[in-house]
Amino acid sequence: MAKRIFSTILLWVITGVAFFKFGEPAAVLLLVVLSLASQYEFYKLLERMGRHPFKAFGCTLGVIMIIGPYSVRELAEHHVRDLEAGIIAITIVACCLRILTDRKTEERIETLGSTLLGLIYIPFMLNFLVRILILPDLEIHGLMLVIWCVATAKFCDVGALLFGKAFGKHLMSPVTSPKKTWEGAIGGVLSSAFLGCALTYFFADYYPDFLTPLWGTLFAIPIAIISIISDLVESMIKRNAEQKDSGRFIPGIGGAF
Repeated sequence: MAKRIFSTILLWVITGVAFFKFGEPAAVLLLVVLSLASQYEFYKLLERMGRHPFKAFGCTLGVIMIIGPYSVRELAEHHVRDLEAGIIAITIVACCLRILTDRKTEERIETLGSTLLGLIYIPFMLNFLVRILILPDLEIHGLMLVIWCVATAKFCDVGALLFGKAFGKHLMSPVTSPKKTWEGAIGGVLSSAFLGCALTYFFADYYPDFLTPLWGTLFAIPIAIISIISDLVESMIKRNAEQKDSGRFIPGIGGAF
């Protein structure tokens, strides 16, 4: 518990300093590192399940998917969408070519599927944070919106942990994640709503006019609920892989995924 709290605080300090000292480039770089580490861990989990993804190939395209929207930010929005679609199309074609020679016949289709799953599930989804970052005419607001999104999602997990420890009695999903409780989930959603409100209240000058404390509170609720669902999905994946954590390089937290 102490290690997890310490690691969480340290990561946020590093993130905050990097964001406010170096701005957008630091945010994109952190997203690249996060995406690459998470995608690699995800592929390793799939391997433990008996799957055979193209790890290096998928991770390389994942990095391009994160950097791409930022690199072409001066172009029209539809070009950014074209880039993402193009990377997915290239992945499909390249995987189809590689599986003809690099995999056994019985492994070829699942290799294609598992490689694409890792690409879409992690870097494709994370690249929307880059899209928020480079929203036109927002300047610093885009960066603050990214911080708001990540903070409200992450602090649902922190709030759920604290509330679950203090009040948890009713298990949410005893088979998938036996330590998660409904009380913890409610506490997590309330924590996200409180943080969403606090950020937009105390740093109002750094957020777009539409994101008032009221909307900051309301928008945080669905994000918190989605973060709980995503956490349960991750637990399912790790349970199927018979692995407690996706990695070990962050004390008290585990891996990047």
